[in-house]
Amino acid sequence: MSKDPKGEASSRMSGGRWDEETLRSVGHAVVEQIVHHLTSLPERPTFSPPPPQQAETWRQTPLPLDGSDSSAILQRFAAEVEPYPFGNGHPGFFGWVNSTPAPMGIWAEALAAAINPSCAGGNHAPVHIEWQVLRWLKELMGWPETGMGLLVSGGSMATLTGLAVARTEKAGVDIRREGLQALKQPLTLYCSEEAHSCVQKAVEMLGIGSQHLRRIPTDGTFRMEMSSLRAAIEDDRKAGYKPIAVVASAGTVNSGAIDPLDDVADLCQKESLWMHVDAAYGGPAILSASHKERMQGLVRADSVAVDPHKWMYVPVEAGLALVRDPEAMRRTFSLVPSYLQNPSSQVGGYPWFSEFGFQQTRGFRALKVWMVLQSMGKKGLQTAIERDIHHAHQLAKRIQSSPELELMAPQSLSIVCFRYAPPHLLEDEAALDRLNQSILARVQLSGEAFLTSTVLRGRFALRACFVNLRTTLTHVEGLVQAVCDAGELALSEP
Repeated sequence: MSKDPKGEASSRMSGGRWDEETLRSVGHAVVEQIVHHLTSLPERPTFSPPPPQQAETWRQTPLPLDGSDSSAILQRFAAEVEPYPFGNGHPGFFGWVNSTPAPMGIWAEALAAAINPSCAGGNHAPVHIEWQVLRWLKELMGWPETGMGLLVSGGSMATLTGLAVARTEKAGVDIRREGLQALKQPLTLYCSEEAHSCVQKAVEMLGIGSQHLRRIPTDGTFRMEMSSLRAAIEDDRKAGYKPIAVVASAGTVNSGAIDPLDDVADLCQKESLWMHVDAAYGGPAILSASHKERMQGLVRADSVAVDPHKWMYVPVEAGLALVRDPEAMRRTFSLVPSYLQNPSSQVGGYPWFSEFGFQQTRGFRALKVWMVLQSMGKKGLQTAIERDIHHAHQLAKRIQSSPELELMAPQSLSIVCFRYAPPHLLEDEAALDRLNQSILARVQLSGEAFLTSTVLRGRFALRACFVNLRTTLTHVEGLVQAVCDAGELALSEP
């Protein structure tokens, strides 16, 4: 070990062996960088993209032949990486569904990496922690303890997992042995036209094909139309198809719309179809007084996707696949090779997680969920979610009171879709689209706030999503001001 010019301990990664003093010194330096990043965010621009020359340097820099001192590596991180984050830690970030990480989740990531287990199964603490976390998450979502959960990378993988089980259970043939070639009828699945893109990707990955995914129209509030769903299922049966599953949304990514979950559950029960709910974003709203009743249909689903890394403030990646029938998951995924057939793997009566999903090597995702849930508690999580919903409600009220702003969809959950719409342009949709596209770019690059966009009924909309532990009503007002300022500036230019 050596000392750098500032007197800090540094070390080259010679053979990967560090002594205690080096570990402690570098660890302290990392903590200081994390603290600086988190505490300086409110005074910095919301979004700071890296300069083009920096991006080109990253792409062109060759792999180093020799190791560098730890201090040099950390200095490089501080100079090249930390100043240009994604932005979701900033209180003025309202883009997509990317939450701020709760502090305990940040430290959990480091602790999990230090232990570095593979959580496929076995009799070690990380596996037992995951079982505990799954029980807690099922309780939060109102799910029966007899259901099975599996921590995965995110909502896309959770949806793929749930629909893979649906295919196994509803195809009518032994899919694992015979494959889709044994089917006498093409399979069909159903979702709303507002469903997340992962549904289509899952259908394609499962070999069913996107042409067999039926996109059901939505009503005026962007919820799936039940009459259209019933008609589509009936038409497919008459045409010789085999309907197997309906995917309902408990909080669409575009507008936060919640499909009529109980109505979908009733229909699936009547038609013997698998019900999957994409609650990756909206599921935790079951804790809120304002949305608890609308979310109750979650408990009737056969499978559900929820993302703790969205509205539970856990660092990415942390997704959750819930399946009502554990044995259906095992019938879909279980394959235990001889080298894993060890009696110790069954200690405590717990099977291996690798029997319930595709992954064999699994990281210790449970630790950050475990630590964040302990840090916030159910009441703290509920308070944070209610605050996000309140911020969205206040933004919607502010938009409705402004003659230059227009709501584009009913405010639902913590998402608000709107646009800058001065009265003299209300009859020119093309001009309004161009204007708001310009406003979006101006606001993002201004650093004052960050919001994204979507398209609703063919019209361009600005979209603000609140899943941020640091946001206050001051930031909400700042967003409105930034949009109005950008709109006035855009109109004043030729």
